[in-house]
Amino acid sequence: MLKMYYGIEKSGGATLDPCDINGAHFEADTYLSNLIKQRSLTELMDEETKMVTQIRALDSDMQTLVYENYNKFISATDTIRKMKNDFKKMEDEMDHLASNMATITEFSGTISNTLQDRRQHITKLSGVHALLKKLQFLFELPARLNKCIEMKAYSAAVRYYTKAKRILHQYQHMASFQGINEDCNKIIHQLCDHLREQFKDKESSAKDLAQCVDLLLQLNEPAEKLCEEFLSHARQKIDEDLQLLDRQIRLQSGEEIKSEGETAAQAYLATPMDVLEFVDTGCNGFLSNICLVIASYNDMFLSKPQEDENMDAIALKKLVFFVNELMEKYFDYVQRRVRLERETGDNTILVRSLDRFHRRLQAMNKLLPDTDFSRAGTDIVSKAAKDRVYHYLQSLKQHFSDCMTDVRQNLAAPRTVGKHDSNSYLNDLLNNTQTAVVDQIKSVLNNLQAFLDSDITFAMKPYFRGPFCVQGVREGLIVAFLNHVSSTCLEFCEDKDKGSAPPALLLILSKLCIEFEASTISYLLTLTEEQFMMTERFPVTSVTDLCNNAKDAAQKLLNHFVKVQGLSISQMLRKSVETRDWLNTIEPRNVRAVMKRVIEDITAIDAQVGQLYEEGVRKERSSDSSRRTHPHSYMGSAALRKGGQWNYAPSIDNSLMSNIQKLFSEKIEIFSAVEFSKVSVLTGIIKISLKTFLECVRLRTFGRYGLQQIQVDTHYLQLYLWRFVSDENLVQVLLDEIVCSTVHRCLDPAMMEPSVIDLICERG
Repeated sequence: MLKMYYGIEKSGGATLDPCDINGAHFEADTYLSNLIKQRSLTELMDEETKMVTQIRALDSDMQTLVYENYNKFISATDTIRKMKNDFKKMEDEMDHLASNMATITEFSGTISNTLQDRRQHITKLSGVHALLKKLQFLFELPARLNKCIEMKAYSAAVRYYTKAKRILHQYQHMASFQGINEDCNKIIHQLCDHLREQFKDKESSAKDLAQCVDLLLQLNEPAEKLCEEFLSHARQKIDEDLQLLDRQIRLQSGEEIKSEGETAAQAYLATPMDVLEFVDTGCNGFLSNICLVIASYNDMFLSKPQEDENMDAIALKKLVFFVNELMEKYFDYVQRRVRLERETGDNTILVRSLDRFHRRLQAMNKLLPDTDFSRAGTDIVSKAAKDRVYHYLQSLKQHFSDCMTDVRQNLAAPRTVGKHDSNSYLNDLLNNTQTAVVDQIKSVLNNLQAFLDSDITFAMKPYFRGPFCVQGVREGLIVAFLNHVSSTCLEFCEDKDKGSAPPALLLILSKLCIEFEASTISYLLTLTEEQFMMTERFPVTSVTDLCNNAKDAAQKLLNHFVKVQGLSISQMLRKSVETRDWLNTIEPRNVRAVMKRVIEDITAIDAQVGQLYEEGVRKERSSDSSRRTHPHSYMGSAALRKGGQWNYAPSIDNSLMSNIQKLFSEKIEIFSAVEFSKVSVLTGIIKISLKTFLECVRLRTFGRYGLQQIQVDTHYLQLYLWRFVSDENLVQVLLDEIVCSTVHRCLDPAMMEPSVIDLICERG
């Protein structure tokens, strides 16, 4: 059985191998014959040596075992011999005890027989003695109660009264007991008054209050009324804590609070506290006191058995209403104080204060399980974080506005710089603005990371972290600011107050939006998602939408820049056409100054745009020699008119012929969308300018020299404008239309020789 218990034997039973030296069926002869057959001489000698060693070890173990067992046998023999002696003494003592018990039994029987007749009388006398002692206690009760009240041993007085109250009430119809009962009731009323005075004393400790309530409950005072009085008394101290918080909020708001006769401590409290000190004051004062009130209230009213089963529910309801009302005020004060921290730049102190506030509220839930103040506290924390995000959004908007103001001031300031500096001035303004905006956003993100520090309790809560990171920081701050940048840039395209923005600012903003669309937007969103570890899946604004908004704003800004610059040059051309008497003008000898001014302005615009945008794609140009000797189409028609060769088709009007030619020419769209290149921008400005020139010419009537002056001016423009546009044929077509329209509006059309025009333009 032991072998089965220790698992020595297998389930198949004991082995029957006769060669198993450790088995029960071992046979030495068989084992030896097998060993001789199977082993060599060397192996047999080794086996012999091994067996000799084992035999010696077994002999040693056997000797040790025999020696140990021998000692145990000797010890056992001595123990048995000693036990025999002890049992012999015990038998003698048992015989002696039996004789004593018999004697005691005999004496007990004798006493019982002797006192049998007096037992009933003794019992009666004992009852009378106990009754007399009770009566003596009742007669002495009023004096005892007065003595206890004098010594302020209120608990002893209540104990004496509750001990005798039932008997006095039961025998109050007897005259003697009635007097004692009346005296005791008067004394107990005085005791209740003393207890209530101590109950209402502001200096009473929590232990004294608990003792007063316990004694009043033993005296059958209404528990509901005691609950109200206890909470009313407790509220006096708590209201003082709330008044201190309210005073601090008014001090922080800048109100002057005057009070006379202040102590040093009161004067210290009259100085504004930072938000961390404010929260510590609220936690150590208000929350500590209200936790003490809750704990005391539970011990006094909720932890004790009540005669009325509904009393616990009523008492709990009163406590919950009391605590909720005060906590609402406290939450309001904390929220107002936190709101005053909007204008500060650092979040460390604010986050630490919110963390302490959040920790203490979680402890409140354990004291009063029927309430959930942590949710309200989390709402305040989330609202504070949301306010900080909103504050930073406003600061980013203001910073961007300040950057725009700096750019405008730099553009308006007179500059005396070298050629190298002037070629990169706008690019430097752009880089400085972009760097300032990105650095400000990084600084804001670093400040907001204080809300997610590892030692902040609410930082890892999913109900705070997800909305704060995604809806607050990403959407409410970064996306909102990027949308603000796009919308602010678009406002410069409106013909309102911001329509007076300098054209260079429009150019810088358009390039800024292009830079945002190319890399800045994706970089800022990636940086935000990495710093705030956004893993929650919330609906968010895509990078594509933001980039499209920025590109759309850049396109509209560039279009507006072209429009503004084109209208500026157009205004000069319009005034130059409208203020001149083209019928009575003298023979042209020079290019008009306005044309030189137009070329100068366009050259300046070209240099300005070239600082920010690449050259762009141009169509293949003709050589300078062919450009200089290129005959205008109107010259051929004018020569025909001059030579009288128009008579071959007298029935066809000249204007009709011009319109028919336009049908076969490529249509020029004046206000088309501009590409993000210098050539495209200049082409748009020149198209607007020349189109204005053409329309102004159509409204005037010209004489011979007026026509020739237009020839000189257009040829001068053609000599310089071709290098700014993507297709020089576009300039050629518009200038041809201007001259052709002038011919149609001329009373005496006589064209100037091309060689003379070239000479005047070269001299000009």
